[in-house]
Amino acid sequence: MQDVKIFSGSSHPRLAQEIAKNCGASLGKIQLETFSCGERYVRFKESFRGQSVFLVQTGRTDHMNDDLMELFFMINAAKQSFAKKIHIIMPYMPYSRQDKIHEPREGISAKLVADLLIAAGADHIITVHLHTDQIQGFFSVPADNLNPSRLLIEYFQKKNIADAVVVSPDVGGAKSAKKFADTLGVPLAILHKYRPEHNKSRVSHVIGDVVGKTPILIDDMIDGAGSACNAREALIAAGAREESFLCATHAVFSGEAREKLNAANFSEIICTDTLPIENPPKNLVTISMAPLLADVIDHVVKNQSVSTLY
Repeated sequence: MQDVKIFSGSSHPRLAQEIAKNCGASLGKIQLETFSCGERYVRFKESFRGQSVFLVQTGRTDHMNDDLMELFFMINAAKQSFAKKIHIIMPYMPYSRQDKIHEPREGISAKLVADLLIAAGADHIITVHLHTDQIQGFFSVPADNLNPSRLLIEYFQKKNIADAVVVSPDVGGAKSAKKFADTLGVPLAILHKYRPEHNKSRVSHVIGDVVGKTPILIDDMIDGAGSACNAREALIAAGAREESFLCATHAVFSGEAREKLNAANFSEIICTDTLPIENPPKNLVTISMAPLLADVIDHVVKNQSVSTLY
């Protein structure tokens, strides 16, 4: 791919390598170091003056602040090196859940992260399944929010699960869950949950018929896994089958998520690889985002529509 350079940060080199391979290119050479005082150092080891640059960096669990700082420095170094356009491929955007004020005297951290990316010099953001669509409007430069549902739907279409029901974990996810269910040709159920405190949830009602059906619980992410495990218990108590599937875009897997998921005994847990997954829980199925992201790069370079890809 002429006049295009793809570089990887420290967060997800395997995904970056697969993206480059699908583009028929190789990753550019970059030096990433940490000084003894903790400061990050970034230097591109090849020239790309007048070329478009794609920087691949996600936000890893327990490393999101470090990954963001490294990305800021990568953007700034690319800008100082006379890149023609700086495109950020950020499959998982850190702080995306802090997109509005829930309680008095809170900040809107997602907006601040967006502002910092622009201040560093980003010309275009490519991300995947933002927590809410409104975050796309936080950026003052073009931002593509990719929807991986087509990849996940294709997976379940091949499985052809009998008596399936798509389940949204809350009212906020009902719209996307409805599209998912309609495409699969199965009914929809919605859970009503509340949060007594951060990272804790309780299911109070199951809305819809789940009796004798196989639940496909879909969400944008699995973080501490408490919501997903509580949802499975509530669905079984409401008459759903023991066989159940958990499907999400982002495998955050923080805290005791792996232990909770293993104890919950989901038939399968299906996630994309927007984040690197170490010590995966049992029955995990990972769907690669690399082919889609490579196609996005190709369409961006050729000034073609990206929305036709998903």
